[in-house]
Amino acid sequence: MSATGWTLLWRYSAFAVIATLANLGAQRLVLRLGDGPLLFALAVVAGTGLGLVVKYALDKRWIFADTETGMRAHSRKFGLYTVMGLVTTAIFWGTETAFWLAFETHEAREIGAVLGLAVGYVVKYRLDKRFVFTGRVAEGV
Repeated sequence: MSATGWTLLWRYSAFAVIATLANLGAQRLVLRLGDGPLLFALAVVAGTGLGLVVKYALDKRWIFADTETGMRAHSRKFGLYTVMGLVTTAIFWGTETAFWLAFETHEAREIGAVLGLAVGYVVKYRLDKRFVFTGRVAEGV
């Protein structure tokens, strides 16, 4: 792998960690309100939403070197980015929920979330590169 490839891999991994922390942080805030299926679902949705926005902003600029501006361009790309995220969100939610149901602890839920997000982000990069950000990938931005 070239130096540029390593830089890109490092950035993408760091951004995945940042988005994961934002996601789990939002979940923890919601879960402070209590336990139960409704709060669990709300926590997962809130975390996913925040993680999605954070990751889009970072990926757009620092991974895919996308310089398009304006509401029209952002709306189209964010829409596609979100659609591509549906597949990866299913991986994430499925893994997180499976760990919650299997072990019934917040620690296990978070381990499942991290594993699901890690696999999901690998898949998401490939989908985003092919369908959302069809220009070049960042080199030394």
